[in-house]
Amino acid sequence: MMLSTNDQRVYPAVGGLSRGTSSRVVSRTHTDVAQREAMKPEQLQHIWIITGPTGSGKSTVAKYLKQELKLPFLEGDDFHPQSNKDKMSNSTPLTDADRWDWLISLRDTACEILCPSASNNYQAPSGVIMTCSALKQKYRDVMRVAAYGHPTVRIHFIYLKAEEDVLMRRVHERKSHYMKSHMVHSQFEALEEPTAEWDTLAVDVTAPRDEVQRRVSAVVAAKLAEYEC
Repeated sequence: MMLSTNDQRVYPAVGGLSRGTSSRVVSRTHTDVAQREAMKPEQLQHIWIITGPTGSGKSTVAKYLKQELKLPFLEGDDFHPQSNKDKMSNSTPLTDADRWDWLISLRDTACEILCPSASNNYQAPSGVIMTCSALKQKYRDVMRVAAYGHPTVRIHFIYLKAEEDVLMRRVHERKSHYMKSHMVHSQFEALEEPTAEWDTLAVDVTAPRDEVQRRVSAVVAAKLAEYEC
């Protein structure tokens, strides 16, 4: 499974393509669907994207899943350039332009991990876990490109859901983190909740940590069980 790291745009929908290319896309889509339906569970690779505004506990949940599923983990914050971190530490919201290269870099790194290579002894892992706020649908669409044309890959967003005042309080209590409590409000202003999107698993994270971990484990186990049917 391999994607070009030079990809800089989300692929357009069939309706946005020229007449000469639409039939080829439809044909390829039908082929991909057939291939996906024929996949055995052990052949699948899952990208688990832990999403939500700052303060929702993305890193904590992701590290827990890393231990439970024994999968590689990518911390989304590590992929932000220093200019983005400087903006956020100064309570300056990121623009779409600020986020674009960050999203592509994170996505392409996940794709590289899922490819057989010398670094994994040509035994690619069954999945990868990453944190990514993915506040807007178009940001999530960038990540979904990872599965285009690759029938083994399944994308799952685990949306950590909580009220703004809860996350504001959590971030206010953080020590030595570049994201300040002021950023919570700006992220909620930008947030387009993914609860109606088919590949999203929503988890209420207002409970204590142990209960949140139990809920996440339950939704992940239930999703994986669907592929065993």
